[in-house]
Amino acid sequence: MKILIVDDDSSQRELLKGFLDKQGYQTLTAGDGAEALTLFEREPVHLVLLDYRMPGLQGDQVLERIKAINPTVHAIMITAFGDVDTAVTTMKLGAHEFLEKPVDLSQLLTRIQEVEQHIAVDQDVAEVETAVAETPLPLNMVAESRAMKDVLSLVRRMAQSPWPVLVAGETGTGKQLIAQLIHLLSPRNDGPFIVVNCAAIPQTLFESELFGHVRGAFTGASGARRGRFELAHGGTLMLDEIGEMPLALQPKLLRAVQEGKISRVGSEEEREVDVRLISATNRDLKQMVNQGEFREDLFYRIRVLEVEIPALRHRREDIAPLLDFFLGRYAASSLQLTPEAVDMLIKYPYPGNVRELEHVVQRTATLTRGHLIRPADLPQEIRHFQAATQGTLAERLEAVEREMILSALEKSGWVQTRAAKLLGISERVLRYKMQKGGIKRRETNRSQGN
Repeated sequence: MKILIVDDDSSQRELLKGFLDKQGYQTLTAGDGAEALTLFEREPVHLVLLDYRMPGLQGDQVLERIKAINPTVHAIMITAFGDVDTAVTTMKLGAHEFLEKPVDLSQLLTRIQEVEQHIAVDQDVAEVETAVAETPLPLNMVAESRAMKDVLSLVRRMAQSPWPVLVAGETGTGKQLIAQLIHLLSPRNDGPFIVVNCAAIPQTLFESELFGHVRGAFTGASGARRGRFELAHGGTLMLDEIGEMPLALQPKLLRAVQEGKISRVGSEEEREVDVRLISATNRDLKQMVNQGEFREDLFYRIRVLEVEIPALRHRREDIAPLLDFFLGRYAASSLQLTPEAVDMLIKYPYPGNVRELEHVVQRTATLTRGHLIRPADLPQEIRHFQAATQGTLAERLEAVEREMILSALEKSGWVQTRAAKLLGISERVLRYKMQKGGIKRRETNRSQGN
């Protein structure tokens, strides 16, 4: 990594240069802002260590100009005149960190290593995005959040190895998509990608499904059949929800993974299979091992490498671009979300993760009339969550009551007698509460003939 050191104090420049040279970094030095800009335009600089107070151009002015030249460059501001306002200004301009003189060299090295890691992750993500663009997947990869960028960086490095991978994460986080991405980025990408949902196979058919069978192996086996291991030969086999695999079958799976050999049900003949195994689970396999529900030797064999996909509530930066993607897929081009609706959708915790977000967009885009999706158009679980988490107790109760009334009115087609019955109140009380809360049916929501 190449580092540009900018400081009008020659002794400070030499101190930092000597220290960083010993750490194995390439360094350039500049005594003022103008010289720094000249070097920056000429050399491929990854990180700038920038003094704030200098004659001529000050540090914040230099930072603004280098960011205009290359927005991806990282910068650490260093000054003896540190204050909150200066720190806020430099951070807004895009500084990675703000350090005060005299510089703690060990702290500086830690910050530089963090920048180095961010650069490596960003390079990995760029390679993944290029690969996805060249071979489109069922869903574009969205990775605005640092958590998801770290996942993609890990995936890129794992993909080049032949070792088994365990993909962990809550339901709906996109485990199959990550497995498919590992396959796409691997040397096996020309081979098959076979998925087995372990939760969907009857226990009596599990062995045949994985390893195949010969004719007459059991009642109904009228002919020989290849199993999923043979179908995945030369490619990748994904065992989704592997925690649901019967305990009795796990030794045979362990042997197949260890030795690369299988035998069909009803046959003693061994067949070699060349398969890269990716397993996925939303369960705690380690806890299952401790409870005797999953073999410990198999657990460690399938988890040579592991990647955990963060829940959507832990990477909210990805929600807005996911909304744009799903709207583009399921809605007319003219349909848009209001800022208030977007805010509501970003704050919701999504227990069903990305899959739930996709279904919310599908449902809302289908049922909304007009060209704008407003908060009132969103599913009631999202509106109820918003109402229950904002304001004082009285305000929350009022908001929850309002949402209950709206929900009852929508379910009853805005027939007040029916809505009142659903709520367990009289029609007169309902009319009073509607008037008090300013609840009116929008013209665009009225069904024809009402």
